[in-house]
Amino acid sequence: MQTYGYCRISTPAQNIDRQVRNIRAACPNAHIVQEVYTGTKYQGRKKLDKLLRIVEPGDTIVFDSVSRMSRNADEGCQLYEELFDRQIKLHFLKEPHIDTETYRQTIQRQISTRLETGSAATDSFVSAVIDALNQYTVALAKEQIRLAFGQAQKEVDDLHQRTKEGMLTAKLNGKQIGQTAGRKLTVKKAAPCKEQIRRYSKDFDGTLSDTECIKLIGIARNTYYKYKRELRESGSN
Repeated sequence: MQTYGYCRISTPAQNIDRQVRNIRAACPNAHIVQEVYTGTKYQGRKKLDKLLRIVEPGDTIVFDSVSRMSRNADEGCQLYEELFDRQIKLHFLKEPHIDTETYRQTIQRQISTRLETGSAATDSFVSAVIDALNQYTVALAKEQIRLAFGQAQKEVDDLHQRTKEGMLTAKLNGKQIGQTAGRKLTVKKAAPCKEQIRRYSKDFDGTLSDTECIKLIGIARNTYYKYKRELRESGSN
């Protein structure tokens, strides 16, 4: 049986290390799966999808929070039930009350009794009450799971709303949101890469071919040709 720790951040600006540290502290032997994804649905998260395909009955997936699994209540509950049925254990560090083991114990901890009072009416009534209590216990456990995913969805919805309102307020105050049309964005790594292209490329001051420059500098081909074009346009020959 394997233990996996799944860490996810919504934007590159966020720090994933905190999630990794929390999972390592709780499960030192967990295999950590890290993913950067922008969105709210668990479908389409490539590393999570891959993890869900390889986990086997008895394996455990550890999340720092329920929001790392899904911030959409309906889809989160659906995925939870699917994994529970597959006997995959889910452990949420911040919401341990909805761990699958807790849910499983709740289901198994059903009241079971065989009444023989001599009165069929009494036996039937008490059995009906016990069945109702058992159903209520399971329904309550499921409601706790839905509430946890619902709270995660509310938090991200509130964040989006605050961001939207903040941008609107900034615009009303005359602040520029985003890049000005027609303005080139200066990337921190662009300047040193361009300097190396100018120094080593045979089209400028060097003797190397494009392929050799790309390998030497260690940048993507499209980025290389973009920088090279910008150097020509700026007259850096």
